[in-house]
Amino acid sequence: MKKNNTKIFVSGNFNVLHPGHLNLLKFAKSLGDKLVVGVVSKKIANVDGLNSDLSRVETLKSINFIDEVLIVKSSLEKILLKLKPNIIVKGKEHEIEDNIEQDIIKKIDAKIIFNSGRPNLSYDNSYLRNDTSNIKLQKKFLKDHKISTKNLINIVNDFSKLKVLVIGDLILDEYITCLPIGMSHEDPTIVLNPTGSKKFIGGAGIVAAHSANLGAQVNLISVVGKDSNRSFSKKKLDEYKVNQVLISDSVRPTILKQRFITKNKTHLKVSFLNQSSINLNIQKRILTNFRKLKNKIDLLVFADFNYGCLPQPLVDQIIEESKKENIFIAADSQSSSQVGNIARFKSLDLITPTEREARIALQNNDDGLIIIADKLKNICLANNIILTLGGSGILMYDNATDRDRLPTFNQNPLDVAGSGDSLYITAAMTLALKGNIWSAGYLGSLAASVQSERIGNIPINSKDLKDKIQKL
Repeated sequence: MKKNNTKIFVSGNFNVLHPGHLNLLKFAKSLGDKLVVGVVSKKIANVDGLNSDLSRVETLKSINFIDEVLIVKSSLEKILLKLKPNIIVKGKEHEIEDNIEQDIIKKIDAKIIFNSGRPNLSYDNSYLRNDTSNIKLQKKFLKDHKISTKNLINIVNDFSKLKVLVIGDLILDEYITCLPIGMSHEDPTIVLNPTGSKKFIGGAGIVAAHSANLGAQVNLISVVGKDSNRSFSKKKLDEYKVNQVLISDSVRPTILKQRFITKNKTHLKVSFLNQSSINLNIQKRILTNFRKLKNKIDLLVFADFNYGCLPQPLVDQIIEESKKENIFIAADSQSSSQVGNIARFKSLDLITPTEREARIALQNNDDGLIIIADKLKNICLANNIILTLGGSGILMYDNATDRDRLPTFNQNPLDVAGSGDSLYITAAMTLALKGNIWSAGYLGSLAASVQSERIGNIPINSKDLKDKIQKL
């Protein structure tokens, strides 16, 4: 589309600016030369809990690709007749509604485009002007939700009171460092010389390890192979003070993911696994071990990496029995090299999908981010949702449909491996202690930032968190 000084107009409340808004605004900007954004004034919005007009305007002005921000103080018609935009952009969800703009566009020779923007599954914060500070945003969040540093410290101290059970796929991550020798003469293949390797506990194992290192009493139930990696896993989990039931399956290996790396660049990933569901006998053994523990736990954590350890009938049975015991239940179902479905975990206290995982569950690539989160919450019947957005932070929803967002705390991570795991378990533990979703999101984000400061998925501890909190 030729721009030719095309003027684009987008309007809305923009109370909590989130990546879904940014997707829409970026799309709008791509259609023309000048992007004008209208902020609906509190006086006419008829919406509870709106921030001040000035606050919302200033937030939008911090976005470098927006050319003009104005306040819609009266009818939208007056604004449009004066502004005369060439294109009006509205979210895809408004397409089936009666839109007042339809009567106006004929008068100003404009058109309406309904689009929520391209789903951004790899976020960054490069849209912010240089004078915007994430630190200020973080402190404002605490103030808005009446959270003190003392509150946060008390929650972290109380982690030691929790009894946690983690069930899911145990994974080993092996990083193999290599020297590049050159290219093969037979075909265009990079030739590497391995010089060393290091293994880390991953999957459900690292989720359990994070929880134990934060002070909780932790049990892990998982499935491994009859191989040397089983012994390695047991040894590391013992070091992390995780009590474990590792059920051996003769037809599947302990899941191992190898990465061949030169100068921090991964050239190849190799996964050793059997992705089929565990057999009925092993399912029964998991259920038996769960029943031995269910009267002794406060928090049940599903760490689902979709490698066969959590078949649906087993999940449903464990959830049903956990609810009878009033156990707090959380689930994470990752879809990276495989496809999972977080929506299969119903009526839980917390789920923490990425945007990609949410869209996969809903089979929806069209709607905006907020609509996606709303639909997922309704389908899953979840009390709380934390939608993780990589470098753009998180969106949080509580059981009263209130929502807010936090930017990522660490804009220059050393290594993002394990950040999602640490956020997930920290948030779940906070909520299990009767904290609210805002404290959970904040402490989870803090945990993720601590994790991203180190190489490898290494368990964080409560001192790490408290040191960061005391610097606020």
